Amino acid sequence: MATKPSTAARAVSLHIGLNGVSASAYSGWDGPLAACEADAHDMAAIAKTKGMQSTVLLTKHATRAAVLRAMRAAAKALKAGDLFFVSYSGHGGQVPDVNGDEADGRDETWCLYDGQLIDDELYLELSRYAAGVRVLVLSDSCHSGTVTRAPPPLPPPGTRLKLMPEAVARRVYQDHQAFYDRLQQDVAQAVGDAKAIADPDAALAHVGAAAHAVARVGKFNPAVVLISGCMDNQTSLDGDHNGAFTEQLLRVWNRGAFKGDYHAFHTRIKAGMPDTQTPHLYALGKAAAMLREAPFSV
Repeated sequence: MATKPSTAARAVSLHIGLNGVSASAYSGWDGPLAACEADAHDMAAIAKTKGMQSTVLLTKHATRAAVLRAMRAAAKALKAGDLFFVSYSGHGGQVPDVNGDEADGRDETWCLYDGQLIDDELYLELSRYAAGVRVLVLSDSCHSGTVTRAPPPLPPPGTRLKLMPEAVARRVYQDHQAFYDRLQQDVAQAVGDAKAIADPDAALAHVGAAAHAVARVGKFNPAVVLISGCMDNQTSLDGDHNGAFTEQLLRVWNRGAFKGDYHAFHTRIKAGMPDTQTPHLYALGKAAAMLREAPFSV
């Protein structure tokens, strides 16, 4: 009998880099950074070497609508065995939690140009990918690690942090409270119950770097591997050309010469970072097989 030819896996990537945000959306704060656009370009260059269909969204183009549109288009197009690679470089922020899913009463955010993307939204969007889709998330930002969330230590003088200052975060939330509360309520409504999606950071914290451990967030179909720039009691540093995390990742990747799986990749990246910034590896869904793959495998 003739057998059907196998269909090659498809790979789509999204690269987000913001060297600033709209002051009108952040109560007068424009969040200047230097290297985030370069980070996005460098991640897109890796994706290109793997034949991925890539979208790059930089600063003014990295809006909430543009990011969600790209994520939803990928979710619609990809099927089991395909890969979605998303990288983010920019400020991390926080808003008060109104749907009761966060242990510390705060939701973590990515600071997009015209508003924050709340972690509830991010994980809901990822949960909509089909079963068997592989998702790789690289987040060079603060507030991207474990559930610890202790106040970060003071940074070395002259360094730029990828962190929206707490006073700014409070002011932004006060000025736009109805908008951010509604976003969280919409997520709760979408899943039918605010508790249906567990605190994603708490779920991730149970995983850590264990080779076999997998955590679930509600009904989570895809396999997700996330490498973050730092723990939540630390800060991710900007640089002159790359962020500290992205710079070390590129050094370890070495234009594709790196050999090993995601665990080895994370270990090598972490080994080259200062004690003040410790990247973490997490997994969601049935990601054990993906963790054993070479990074960026299509």
